[in-house]
Amino acid sequence: MNKRVFGIETEFGCMTDTERIRGTSEGVAARVRDYVFDVLEFGLRDIHYRDWGEPPGNGGFLFNGGRLYIDMGHLEYATPECATLFDLVAYDKAIERIINNILTDTGLPTAFFKNNIDHFTGATFGCHENFQVSREVPFYRVVIPTLMPFFVTRQIYAGAGRVGVYDEMVEFGTQDVLEGQQELAEPQHYQISQRADHIVTEIYEWIQFSRAIINTRDEPLSDYTKYRRLHLLVGDSNMSEYATALKVGTTSLLLSAIETFYEMHGEKLPLPGFELADPVYAIRHVSRDNTFKWRIELKSGKTISAVDLQREYLNFVQTFITEHDEESQWILSAWESILDDLDKDWERVIPRVDWAAKKWLLETFIAEEKLDWDDPWIKSQDLEYHNIHTESGLYYALQAHGQMERVVTDEQIEYAIDNAPQDTRAKVRSFLMRTLTQNQMPCIVDWHQIYAGHTEYFEMKEPLDTNIAKAQRWIKRLRKRPLRN
Repeated sequence: MNKRVFGIETEFGCMTDTERIRGTSEGVAARVRDYVFDVLEFGLRDIHYRDWGEPPGNGGFLFNGGRLYIDMGHLEYATPECATLFDLVAYDKAIERIINNILTDTGLPTAFFKNNIDHFTGATFGCHENFQVSREVPFYRVVIPTLMPFFVTRQIYAGAGRVGVYDEMVEFGTQDVLEGQQELAEPQHYQISQRADHIVTEIYEWIQFSRAIINTRDEPLSDYTKYRRLHLLVGDSNMSEYATALKVGTTSLLLSAIETFYEMHGEKLPLPGFELADPVYAIRHVSRDNTFKWRIELKSGKTISAVDLQREYLNFVQTFITEHDEESQWILSAWESILDDLDKDWERVIPRVDWAAKKWLLETFIAEEKLDWDDPWIKSQDLEYHNIHTESGLYYALQAHGQMERVVTDEQIEYAIDNAPQDTRAKVRSFLMRTLTQNQMPCIVDWHQIYAGHTEYFEMKEPLDTNIAKAQRWIKRLRKRPLRN
């Protein structure tokens, strides 16, 4: 598998017991952030404005290479750059362990949720994936057209599931689009994705104004001449380790296959003929189709099932990924297995896929309690599936009973709390942060550079560069001259 780095940004929902604690959920999120930096000393706070919305102290980098901050009132965590799939899962889970430990230490009557919707307000918050991609492959003419149908259909194994629907206001569109929206407005009790209803366009640059399937902001945070950063808004936050690994793994392998295809064939579409008639409509339709046939219309007028379309991508990747390491073998095997099982019966994927596990759990609960899907208790149970507390969250109840497949160990997660990945530049960032702190040298930390003083900086343009010796030489030079204040 071609080496690349990837990472996940997760925004957490927060709910407080207002009878036992004063303040807002935003305030509690800030208290947890403060505990991480001021009490546990797991990282360094920002001493500068990152932009107009991030003043000094709003967040900072952690010694594990990741970043923790407050974004629009949410506690948000970005994993370090990871180059191996199971490292990523461990670092994604590490923040859950940290938050749980803080709630235990402080006794805060608060719950944090790894989900993407607020049933009460209709608001959505994101799970953003980031992938390093080659700048050589034409992004708009090759990468985006190839990826679009993949992301629309990936939800069949990557969706987190939700009770009910949310209909965004249709602000523009043809009469066909408006009629399609009316068709989607039919009552639905359950759907497989949390984010699908909140995606309003195919591509867009600015996150704040229009949630797109593919975000086109060009901010590589590395060598601009060699790399782009693919930034995704379309995915759900997964509780399942298996689902996280599969959604990131399939995407990473597909990117490698696209790059290999481009090297061999130049500017041709790797998978012509699978362009969707209306990706935004299709992503909602797939999410809401409770028949699980998931048939979508192509631009050609033909239809195809989401499972069969994913098989086309699997076949393409199998053709153009010829060097199979252990990780790529796991991805290809898991991908094929999940599609085979979805073709037969959705209940076969319960131990691996969040939407299936939650659907089974809720249906069991409804039958036992003689409820219907409209009962508020069901939305409450929906939310509790995403409670990250290992003693009260429903996902963790399933995991404790051996009903959810795992791909990492508790020991790997514990290691990820305070140690950076050893095969990406996160290792160097962590080393510099610790060393500068020990030498009482204030520093400004970013993903691709660290400043000490006003002018001296260490650049990390290569995401896979782990050269500690180079960082040591830089620190040695700093010690020889006083830093400018």
